[in-house]
Amino acid sequence: MNENLVKLLSEQKLLPIIRSNNAEVVRNTASALADGGIKIIEINLTTPEIYHALEDISKFVTVCAGSIITELQAQSAIKAGAEVFSSPINQMHLVKFSKDKRVPFIAGASTANEAYSAWKARVPLIKIFPITAMGGVSYLENLLRPMPFLNIIPTGAAKLSEVKDYVKAGAVAVGVGRDLLEGYSYSEITKRVKNHSMN
Repeated sequence: MNENLVKLLSEQKLLPIIRSNNAEVVRNTASALADGGIKIIEINLTTPEIYHALEDISKFVTVCAGSIITELQAQSAIKAGAEVFSSPINQMHLVKFSKDKRVPFIAGASTANEAYSAWKARVPLIKIFPITAMGGVSYLENLLRPMPFLNIIPTGAAKLSEVKDYVKAGAVAVGVGRDLLEGYSYSEITKRVKNHSMN
């Protein structure tokens, strides 16, 4: 699944991130994204209701469970239908869980040292968070110059309009949440994703 995941994300270039406490909103948003051609979505598991929503959503799209910090959260997410999980941190117990269960893990990192440590632990994808606060595209370029072998997904206040620049700088894909989803109707979200994929 690791190679497939990297391939899927590099083709999609965009990893939509849904964060809501309302299960119905999460379901409908995921459906709108899927209608736009999105095949993998990150969903932040903010409440128990969101875990229940994963069961439905995982029937039509690959779910990456986001904001996972404990092994228990990871177990619950996989049980609910997630096929990938991501974290804002890189913890060895999550790496071990990923290997034991053969479920891909996207580890979080901010610095070059943290990103390299995640790579050494054979984490297939590394989320650089919070990318905007760290310096955006130029930070990613500086990070990848000495370590072009890293599979990076920048996230954290990234904008849809910046995806192309991040990918050009070497990102596998870019995690976009608020800028893609907030304040848009479901049909507009579908349209935004379709238009983006044509660029």
